[in-house]
Amino acid sequence: MTPETDSRTPSREAGLLQLSAFLPHAGNNYARLRNIDYGPGEKPQVSTLSPWIRHRLINEQEVVAATVTVHGNRGAEKFIQEVCWRTYWKGWLEQHPSIWRGYTTALEKNIEEITNTPELAQRLEAATSGSTGIECFDFWSRELIDTGYLHNHARMWFASIWIFTLKLPWELGADFFLRYLIDGDAASNTLSWRWVAGLQTRGKTYLAGPANIMRYTNNRFSPPVGLAQKAITIEAPSPPQPHPLEFEPQKRPYEDAGLLLCDEDLNPEFLCEQGWRFSTALAVEATANRSILQIAPHVTRFTRGALKDALARSGAAEAEKHIPTGDYAAQITAWAQKHKLRVVVLSYLPVGPTADALASVWPALEKAGIRVRISVRDWDRRAWPACEGGFFKFWHKVGKNLANEDLSNRYPESTRRRQASKK
Repeated sequence: MTPETDSRTPSREAGLLQLSAFLPHAGNNYARLRNIDYGPGEKPQVSTLSPWIRHRLINEQEVVAATVTVHGNRGAEKFIQEVCWRTYWKGWLEQHPSIWRGYTTALEKNIEEITNTPELAQRLEAATSGSTGIECFDFWSRELIDTGYLHNHARMWFASIWIFTLKLPWELGADFFLRYLIDGDAASNTLSWRWVAGLQTRGKTYLAGPANIMRYTNNRFSPPVGLAQKAITIEAPSPPQPHPLEFEPQKRPYEDAGLLLCDEDLNPEFLCEQGWRFSTALAVEATANRSILQIAPHVTRFTRGALKDALARSGAAEAEKHIPTGDYAAQITAWAQKHKLRVVVLSYLPVGPTADALASVWPALEKAGIRVRISVRDWDRRAWPACEGGFFKFWHKVGKNLANEDLSNRYPESTRRRQASKK
């Protein structure tokens, strides 16, 4: 089974299988070869775990625990850092929510400009259809559309060419990724595009060069010509000061609650471990809210399948097959009233499109006399408040401690057995 086929299997079991298959490569092999993009179907040097981690079918804590178990802390440090980058981006955006609002506002203006500017629309069409004439860029554009995945290094090259060579608005590129990447995540995607553009770390842009592309694609392409030799300066206001994070204490579990499953965290087992028991569960499909434009069918399919998989694992006596879209407040309130719920429980929704889409739900439930309990994972509680500066400040302050904690109880028994059987 190729990584592309694997990455389209939206279940926790598939994620655990991929984790088990990758673990032997997560040490020195990953550190040496992770930057090389050998092409579709040739990715033994990277994990391709991002679709499952993004939806938390498997989570960062258990991935780190599994890696440390096999390779130790030092042998696995580079891979653990890459896992923690996703945590860092999440925590940083949680403390700077206006950055997300600024991106969505600018995107709306850019999309409006497309309708009024034929020349911009033509350049955008060439970039998103793989017909710019830049061989490597066009290949990556088609690979993204066909598979829903790109190697991380290819994502950086792509973003750099989009911004500095094609001179297209970075927000449109970030939107293109968010609509087509199965692992499309508001924090990682938005902030990575900002980093390439020189907005995240002010004055530090990422400029893709022919030599670097040829070296790290194993010479798969003709040497790219016409790439920008100098990065343009993009004007934007400086990020605001971090907004301190304060999480409420976890509430006492209630044994007859309703579970609300959203695409940001599809691992309801951790709620059950806290003592929650669910009489009913409802999955909320908010994928369409990732963009004003149409979301790729493979993204919708994966998310919908992942929601159904999580429903089946929820332990709820009754799981709703209907997945609401549109008027979330009315539909979710009607579900809660139908089942005479006093409490609705869900995992924390980080800054992004799902949180935006469901913002009207919580006051509607409260107005109906239904309490809302939002659970934050211990991993996030410990990590996110430390994400106010750069990554390595976060890493030395908290990341190493997360990696060095005894997390063996979070390492799935089924994965331990599989890995043990390979020795």
